[in-house]
Amino acid sequence: MQLPQVRMQSKLAKIQITQTPVQQTIKQPKAEQTIRQPHAEVTMQRIPSKMTIDQSKAWEDMNLKSAAKSISEAAQKGKEAVYKGMQRRVSQGEQLMKIENGGNPIASQGKQNGEKPMKQFNIGWIPSHFAVKTDYQPSELKINVQTHEPIIENKPNKPIINNQPGGVETSILQKESLDIDFANLKFKGIDFEMLI
Repeated sequence: MQLPQVRMQSKLAKIQITQTPVQQTIKQPKAEQTIRQPHAEVTMQRIPSKMTIDQSKAWEDMNLKSAAKSISEAAQKGKEAVYKGMQRRVSQGEQLMKIENGGNPIASQGKQNGEKPMKQFNIGWIPSHFAVKTDYQPSELKINVQTHEPIIENKPNKPIINNQPGGVETSILQKESLDIDFANLKFKGIDFEMLI
């Protein structure tokens, strides 16, 4: 069976573009610059270091005390001895008041009051550790700097620009076209048939 056909063949248009590039040259002359730097002013102030040595505690450890210190310590020892003696007498008085409870408080108190305690002796001319106190203040250095800003003078030079503009040209490389063809196409009349 032959079917009627309509055949179409088309071609698209093609555009041609020709471009001329831009040509540009730039020259930049160097800027002219001068710089002057004034000297900075520096002043220095120094506070010397200071060291103090306190050896009064070492002298006291060797029993070489000042008169005021010796009197103060003797007065304190005297007060302590008085309080201790009062405490002992009160305690012994209470024991004698309760003599009926037994024991022999008179003999024990006589022995206690008659014997002197053993004296403790140690080397007295060697000071204790860290008896000498030292204090050190380090030296200080104060520096004052007065700066001056630089004096800068600039003379810029404008760039030299040469510009040749480009261009774009368009043209038709191929025109569009449309071809139409018929196949197996018949025209039927009343009494005839015709192949187109």
